[in-house]
Amino acid sequence: MYDYPNALAVIRATQPDESITLLRPDAAKRAARFFIENFSGKSIYAVKANPSPDLIQILWESGITHYDVASIGEVRLIRNLLPDAVLCFMHPVKSESAIAEAYHQHGVRTFSLDTHDELAKIARATHNAADLDLCVRIQVSSEHAELSLAAKFGADADEVADLLVATRQLADGLGICFHVGSQAMSPNAYSDAMERVREAIIASSVTVDIVDVGGGFPSVYPGMSPPDLRQYFNVIHDAFEDLPISYSAELWCEPGRALCAEYASLIVKVEKRRGHELFINDGAYGSLFDAAHIGWRFPVAYLGDDNTIESHDGFSFYGPTCDDMDHMAGPFMLPADIGSGDYIEIGMLGAYGCAMRTGFNGFGETLRYTVSDAPMASVYSRQENDNVISFEAFSKS
Repeated sequence: MYDYPNALAVIRATQPDESITLLRPDAAKRAARFFIENFSGKSIYAVKANPSPDLIQILWESGITHYDVASIGEVRLIRNLLPDAVLCFMHPVKSESAIAEAYHQHGVRTFSLDTHDELAKIARATHNAADLDLCVRIQVSSEHAELSLAAKFGADADEVADLLVATRQLADGLGICFHVGSQAMSPNAYSDAMERVREAIIASSVTVDIVDVGGGFPSVYPGMSPPDLRQYFNVIHDAFEDLPISYSAELWCEPGRALCAEYASLIVKVEKRRGHELFINDGAYGSLFDAAHIGWRFPVAYLGDDNTIESHDGFSFYGPTCDDMDHMAGPFMLPADIGSGDYIEIGMLGAYGCAMRTGFNGFGETLRYTVSDAPMASVYSRQENDNVISFEAFSKS
């Protein structure tokens, strides 16, 4: 089933000049099981985080049956891969043709919206269908998140009541949804957002059938060590139980990063060293967009046969393209004597890293191998073993 036991075995066997993506199916299976067993509602995978067909199939076989699709392309992808999956079109702004195709051709019955205009589009495109689950997205704070998602979508507080009342007229099932931002580092993000849900329900006096708390569930990265995910689930469950909602109302969540971050890592080769800058063969236009553009740090490890312990320094990376913006500031902690020809594994790239790769400047293709070892970091193993992972002490081994 696995191509190699670990990254070092890949290097020994292939000595690659291209970057290599390593896939860990067991990590994705474990993440899916964790949500299914611990979240007291429905877990809907946010496809945008990683639309890999292999990953989608793994999640399906692990019990994830619902998928958050954000474009007609994602609708087509999941419907072709999984004919029996339930698709939820949760982008609040869609073309009328996308809504129509999703509804009439692909069986999509769940849509989100945050304006009266979008509600009207859904009504027209579905011919005023009577079997719709419609989720009104409300604006909530992203103050507890590492990456804000508060600016682009969500109905303002003074608009929500009228929009809920209007949506209730068309919806078979009425929902309220929100997104607290990516990599929410405190369960308070959800308790605060659920208070906004409470206020919206009271202001509108409508019966709500679905409460969708969105994504934002964190993974673990250097400098970001979140609480146990079960603390998040408990806060959400308690707040849901206290809402003035239908006795049969459903609780949903939309994990993306938390389900796939540990699924993939990257092997890169150092092509040049200049001081504390390493020129590597992947970068901002490949798998390292987040490292370049929002300063995300990822766990790194030197891959080599030298078992001696060396001191570590902080390095930045330059990617392979001709663009100065192809730069990852880091710092990434690596052996002080690392140099040209050495290999590095960069972990936790299953979320967004795999999804945002481009072909700019002729770069972008990577080889792919499955490995059987554990991911370089894990929010799940940490919770199971109650140990804290250190990222700053990877030895040259």
